[in-house]
Amino acid sequence: MTGVDGGRATGDDDRATDDGRRADRLTRLREGVESHALTALAVLTSAALVVAFYYPTATVLIEAVVVDGAVTLAVFAEVLTDPFYFGELARLLSGESPAAVARSLLSPDRRLGIVGFTAYQAVLSTLASVALGLPAAYLLARFEFPGRRTLRSLTIVPFVLPSIMVAVGFVATFGDNGTLNAALTAIGLPPVDLLFTLEAVVIAHAFYNAPLVARVTAAAWESVDASAVETARSLGAGPVRAFVDVVAPQVYPAVLTGAALTFVFTFGTFPIVLALGGFQLATVEVFIYRLVRDLSYAEAAALAIVELAISLGVLLAYLRYEARSSTNTRGARPLSRRPLVPPAPTLRELLPRAGLAAYVAVAGIIFLAPIASMVLASVTGGDGALTLDHYRFLVERQQTGAAFQVRPWPAIRNSLVFATGATLLALPMGVVVAVLTTRRYRGRTLVDAAAMAPLAVSGIIVGLGLLRGLVFGVEIAGWRIAASGAVAIVVAHAVSGYPFVVRTVSPGLAGLDRSLVESARALGASRARVVRDVELPLVWPAVVAGAAFAFAVSIGEFTSTVVLATGADAYTMPVAIERFIGRRLGPATAMGVVLLVVTGLSFVVIERLGGEHRGL
Repeated sequence: MTGVDGGRATGDDDRATDDGRRADRLTRLREGVESHALTALAVLTSAALVVAFYYPTATVLIEAVVVDGAVTLAVFAEVLTDPFYFGELARLLSGESPAAVARSLLSPDRRLGIVGFTAYQAVLSTLASVALGLPAAYLLARFEFPGRRTLRSLTIVPFVLPSIMVAVGFVATFGDNGTLNAALTAIGLPPVDLLFTLEAVVIAHAFYNAPLVARVTAAAWESVDASAVETARSLGAGPVRAFVDVVAPQVYPAVLTGAALTFVFTFGTFPIVLALGGFQLATVEVFIYRLVRDLSYAEAAALAIVELAISLGVLLAYLRYEARSSTNTRGARPLSRRPLVPPAPTLRELLPRAGLAAYVAVAGIIFLAPIASMVLASVTGGDGALTLDHYRFLVERQQTGAAFQVRPWPAIRNSLVFATGATLLALPMGVVVAVLTTRRYRGRTLVDAAAMAPLAVSGIIVGLGLLRGLVFGVEIAGWRIAASGAVAIVVAHAVSGYPFVVRTVSPGLAGLDRSLVESARALGASRARVVRDVELPLVWPAVVAGAAFAFAVSIGEFTSTVVLATGADAYTMPVAIERFIGRRLGPATAMGVVLLVVTGLSFVVIERLGGEHRGL
């Protein structure tokens, strides 16, 4: 019995030893996987970007220097030396005297060219956006009032609304028979003619980008440490001096960030200029679209390279500046907000509020009037009477429309499905890039710029590259790989949305207390484990915000979608609006209202689920 018991005990010990060894191997395997997980995710993200963005874009841009199978700079040189594109600067690139070109630039009849005009309107649009966004940032950051959080969440809605819908709202507001002229006529004032003018384009760009400036500036303003302001005041500085010396240096980097992004976005503008300015006010992007439509791919690619070089130059300067100013973290005690209704009606309290009241009146015309006019047009008939005929038309089209006709429900369904798929792709890509770009290593700014390149590349070029590659198919090792237009649209939307995830999550990661990360690493946690268990839970509101951005950007994306939605079943709500506009404005406004509700709800939800966060 003793021998039997001893043998059984020995067998149990062996099994326990084997179990322990297996557990040790599993532990080592798990640790090995975790230690390389971040590297693997970075490789997968890079591969996804190559397949979804860099390769398709390169296949189009390469046509500027490869013509009929031969490498040449002739097309590129023609664009650079064409006064139509570069105005007086083309003479300088052609070898003329710099002094003669400078005299021509200073003359009143100087020619800017398409590129010069694009930069000129982008500068004007940037100035207008900053001027319109700063008072909103002041209101949101320094005053407390009911509905402030909801208003803050809605400030970014105009930024992600589809441009074709904004164009409808602006036509309904500023057109010859629009709301503004009707109001002016009612009070005995002459009508104004704003459509197809530079002013209309600048106002529309301010409508888009001023909320972005307001949001990033308000976030910086809310991060100012109140103790620093109080110290300045205790040393004898007045309110103005304390603002100039303490508050402004911490706020103006955010203003410059908003301005840089606004310039990049408005330099690559397309639908707004096409709808409100026409070809007489065409920008670089409009001519790229026109050249692509005329199958002049080589010239379109050369012009796109010029646009990319300028936009990436500004974007790289912005990223370098952001890297230098990213050490500022949220103050230990943020500035307290004042009640919007002053407790004592003194002159000092009433003056800023009077200025805000005047601003609200102007902002109401610019921000609310186009949306309100679109909503009004959706419930108004040709005789001005209230009606639901436009919504009935959508219902009837859904019930009786032919297969080749645009119907509302497939557009809504496609938008939601594409946005969900794009978010599921963009969110992990954006989080991985955000983690990589907040680590300190040599060349980090270049990596950040390469990751942010989709912000600077023409959506038309991306859509065309995906159409000719992913949709038409490519041959690899004898296998032909192709995808449907719907898959290509999801990919294009993910490429458009993930930079916003990066820009939303990065500030939160950069502002974390590094001692928490170092403590976790000292206890043996791998880098991936630290990201998963420490960093991401702390910046979860920003992750949720990034997901909502990716979702909303996908819903509102138009430029690449209109290129890829070639099939009868791949159209989205913005494409449906564009197709309805060609026939009837009423149904287009009704579809625009549906899109407005979906986009607005997504951003209200994020403020409730995600809470406060830094960044966009």
